[in-house]
Amino acid sequence: QVQVVESGGGLVQAGGSLRLSCAASGSTWSIYAMGWFRQTPGKEREFVAAISQSNPHYADSVKGRFTISRVNAKNTVYLQMNSLKPEDTAVYYCAVDNSLRTILSGSRGINYWGQGTQVTVSS
Repeated sequence: QVQVVESGGGLVQAGGSLRLSCAASGSTWSIYAMGWFRQTPGKEREFVAAISQSNPHYADSVKGRFTISRVNAKNTVYLQMNSLKPEDTAVYYCAVDNSLRTILSGSRGINYWGQGTQVTVSS
């Protein structure tokens, strides 16, 4: 089993920045890919960004504004969010899996999730 814990959400004004952190523990030998999704009420969880050992992947809506990074030795992934917009408001979830393809394919089938952290961007 893998335990996933996020931190770093909060309230910020439009144009501001936040950094989310996600740490995985437990049977971390099975971890290959880590990523972020977000969800607003009444909508499906949507992909934001993911990273395997090196190459990052981003949703078009966040390219150029968000940066995902990973410290493999600590099984930790970060999401630096700059130039935040009100439409970025959501609960952000960390996803952990042994397959990058699974994470890039969407929220279904992903093995491990964090509990979510709220990000609110005011206009």
